[in-house]
Amino acid sequence: MHQLKHEDWKDTKMTLHLLSQILGKVRLEMAEQQPQWAHVTLPLTPGGFSTGRLYHNESCFSIELNVLQHKIIVTCEGERAIIPLKDGTTIQSYYRQLAAALEQFGCPVSIFTKPQEMTYVTPFESCTDVFTYDPELAVAGFRLFQHAERELTAFLAPLRTRKVMPALFWGTFDVSGLIVSDQYEPFPEDKVIEKGAFDEQFVEFGFWTGDEQVNEPTYFVLPYPFLFQELTSGTLEPEDAWYDASLSEAFYRGSDVQTFLTSSFKLMAEELGWEKTDHIFRPLSMPPQKNRR
Repeated sequence: MHQLKHEDWKDTKMTLHLLSQILGKVRLEMAEQQPQWAHVTLPLTPGGFSTGRLYHNESCFSIELNVLQHKIIVTCEGERAIIPLKDGTTIQSYYRQLAAALEQFGCPVSIFTKPQEMTYVTPFESCTDVFTYDPELAVAGFRLFQHAERELTAFLAPLRTRKVMPALFWGTFDVSGLIVSDQYEPFPEDKVIEKGAFDEQFVEFGFWTGDEQVNEPTYFVLPYPFLFQELTSGTLEPEDAWYDASLSEAFYRGSDVQTFLTSSFKLMAEELGWEKTDHIFRPLSMPPQKNRR
């Protein structure tokens, strides 16, 4: 599933990343706030990424970046606006069309238009650079996220604990979920994003498609508070998984994802001093689902 590397689709990925930021910033302004910025993530749909249901006064609306259909779909109270995804279209054009659709439906949203957590920082309304959109590569890239979301959901769903289910974090453009403890742990520096994200102990489980420095798609597990030291509680599994103390993260690129996620969580929880984690993995008292494959 990890045959597509960063260099193979980096230009199309940049387009999708910037478009996801527009959707994410709308969600940031309109969704009810949740800890760890969980309200700003974009849930995966069968075709792409979505803001989910949002409310503007009495109107309910949503925006979907549908990669399989190669279009942005704005829906509001039974009406729809379609914005095609085309090679060579500027981010400025996408942004203006999206803003016009929301205005037409009576749901105008004012957002901070500068991209966040990216090296590219041109505001959307000023972004006249020509961007690539390769339909086949866009679909192949989305399939990576889709596969990862299924793996992460399979791990997190049955666990008896407080959690944030997997969705797209549009700042870093990764699909991630969290197991959150009840231990308050405020971030020590005065940084807006970090203060909102890091104020309780948690373990994050995610999938990232790489960048200019790391060409391979990779699963990762990150504890907070950060450890920045070697693990002392046991050995990470599978054998080809590894831990980087300088990043306080565990990484894996193989196919035995469930073993990696389980092993990483148990090690990180022990390193953080979490107690009574055995209950988290107690099997659910439910009959098996006959139709799942």
